[in-house]
Amino acid sequence: MTRFQGKTVIVTGAGTGIGAACARRLAGEGANVILTGRRPEPLEAVAATCNGVAVAGDAASKDHAEALVRLARDRFGGLDAVVCNAGGFGFGTLTDVSDSDWAKAVEANLNTAMVMARAAMPALVERGGNVLMMASIAALAAGPEACGYVTMKHGLIGLTRSIARDFGRQGVRCNAICPGWVRTEMAAMEMSEMMERKRLASREEAYALVTRDVPLGKPAMPEDVAAAVAFLCSGEASMITGAVLTVDGGASVVDVPTLAF
Repeated sequence: MTRFQGKTVIVTGAGTGIGAACARRLAGEGANVILTGRRPEPLEAVAATCNGVAVAGDAASKDHAEALVRLARDRFGGLDAVVCNAGGFGFGTLTDVSDSDWAKAVEANLNTAMVMARAAMPALVERGGNVLMMASIAALAAGPEACGYVTMKHGLIGLTRSIARDFGRQGVRCNAICPGWVRTEMAAMEMSEMMERKRLASREEAYALVTRDVPLGKPAMPEDVAAAVAFLCSGEASMITGAVLTVDGGASVVDVPTLAF
C-alpha cells in the first residue's frame, strides 16, 4: 500500500517498541518519517531501516518540537501527521509515588503529547493533517500500582477529544489508540518482574498468565498496533475523529465480575 506517498509524519518515542514499528509501517507505505526520542543510538538504528530522519531530543521541549516541525516543512514541504507515542513512568500506588515520579509521569505521557501536538497544529491545519495519541487500556481502567501512569493515560483521552472538538472545523483529526499487552522491551521487563513474583520459569509463562482472561489469549506485536495507527492516520479514516480504538485482544470487553464463572 502507498497510502502515505508524499506524506510526512513525525513519530515520538520512535527508538523502540511500538514507536519503532509505527515508523517502519508508515515509511513502508511511502511516508517521509521523522523519528524522535531521547536516545540517539536506537533512534538512528530504526531510522536506518526505514530511510527515516532521526532527531534525538525531548518531545516535551517546546524548542525541540518546533524544530521538528520546521524540519518537516523545510525538507519535505509540510507535515501531515504526528504520532504521539512517547510515554512511561508513574508506577506505584498513590502513597508510593513521589513528587518527582509524578512529575516524570506528567512529562513523559501528557507533556510530550500536548507540546508536540501544539507545535504541529499550524502545519497540520495547512495540510488537513491529524494527530494520533498512543494511550493504553490503562486509559480505560485502572491496573494495580500504576497510579501516575493510569492518571496520565486517562488524561490523554481528554486531550484527544479536546483537539478533535476544537480543530475539526479546520480539517484536523485526532484519535487515540489503547493497546493492551504488547511484546515490547518495556513489557519484557514487566514479564521478568512477573516471573519473580509468581516463580515462573519463563517470560512466555508470564505472558500466558497476564493474557489468560483475554479473549484472543495472547499479547499483541508492535506491528499490530502500527497497523491500527496507519489506518487512523490515513485518508481511509477521514471521517473518524475523537475516537478511542482498543488494540488489546479483547481485554477491555471482559466483564471482570463474571470471571469466576
